[in-house]
Amino acid sequence: MNSGIPPGPPADRTPTWQGRAVLVTGGLGFIGSNLARRLCDLGAEVTVLDSLMPQYGGLRFNLEGYTDRLRINLSDLRDCSSLEVLLEGKEVIFNLAGQTSHLDSMHDPETDLAINVTAQLRLLETCRRAAPQARLIYASTRQLYGRPLQLPVDESHPIDPVDVNGINKLSAEMYHFLYAKVYDLSACVLRLTNTIGPRMRIRDARQTFVGIWVRQLLEGRPIEVWGGEQLRDFNDVEDVVDAMLLAAEQSDLPLVPYNLGSSEVISLADLARLMIALHGSGDLVITPYPEERKKIDIGDYYSCFDRFHAASGWQPQRSLAASLQRTLAYYGEHIAHYL
Repeated sequence: MNSGIPPGPPADRTPTWQGRAVLVTGGLGFIGSNLARRLCDLGAEVTVLDSLMPQYGGLRFNLEGYTDRLRINLSDLRDCSSLEVLLEGKEVIFNLAGQTSHLDSMHDPETDLAINVTAQLRLLETCRRAAPQARLIYASTRQLYGRPLQLPVDESHPIDPVDVNGINKLSAEMYHFLYAKVYDLSACVLRLTNTIGPRMRIRDARQTFVGIWVRQLLEGRPIEVWGGEQLRDFNDVEDVVDAMLLAAEQSDLPLVPYNLGSSEVISLADLARLMIALHGSGDLVITPYPEERKKIDIGDYYSCFDRFHAASGWQPQRSLAASLQRTLAYYGEHIAHYL
C-alpha cells in the first residue's frame, strides 16, 4: 500500500522498445502472453518460449492476432536444447515460466523443483554464457512470505513458505541475486500478488481461484467460496505488465526484491459478491475450507508496494471493479477457448 513515499522516476516515461530483442519465457501463459502482446505493440522483436504443457496454462489462443508478429519456440525450459541460441543477442529476458499451483507442488514436489529451481538455474547459467548483457526480470510470488505476521506485508517481513512452491520460488530468487552479484548479470525480482485479467486460466484453480469463479459465474453455477473472510489484494495483469516494463527499463534499480500489490483490499466473500453484481446475476455459496487446502492457506494477505513505487514510480492504475468487468467481458466472448 502506498503510504506517501515520494515517487521515483515517473511511471509514464516510455523508453523506446522499438527493435529491442526480447525473450519471454512462459509467453503463451496468462501474464506472459499479455506482456508479449504489449511488447509487440511497442515495436520489440519478441521471442516466446513455452512448453504448452496443458496443466501449466499456456494456450496458443492467448497470442491470437500476434503470431505473425513474434517468434514462438515450443520447448520446455527444463530440457530446451536450443536455449543458448534463443538467448544470444537478447537485450531483455522476462522470466515467467514456472509451475504456479501450490497444491500441485505438494502432490509432486520433484516436478516443482525441476521447473521452479533446476530450470531457473539452467537459464541463468546459459544466460551467463550466451547473453551476459541481458536484463533479467524474474516473476516471483508473495507466497514465500507464508502466513503474515503483520499487514500490509513489506519486503522486511520474515520469509516462511507454507508449501513447496514457495520454497522453490525463493530458491530461484536467490539464484538470480547470486548470479547478479557474482557474474554481474542485471536482474530484478518482482514478488507478485494475486494477478487477474484476460487470458488467465479458468478451467480450474491451478493458477488463481478467481479464474474458476469466472467460469462458475459464466456457466450459471454458484461461486463457491472457501471460508470467505480472508482478505486479499489484486493486480490487473496490465498493471503487472507495466511493472515488468519499468523494471526492465530501469537497470539501475537496487538489487533487492520488490513487492507488487494494491491499495484496494477486499474479503473473498465480498469479491464474489462484486463479481456477481458486475455480471448482473449469480449465486454465492460459502463452504468450510477443505482440510488439504487449509494446511497451505496463508490467511489474510495484502502487500505493501512502497519500495517499488519509490524506486520506479509504479503504482496500480486499474481499479479492481474495472479489472473484473474487463475480465468478465473477455471470457463472455472467448470462454470456449479456455475450457
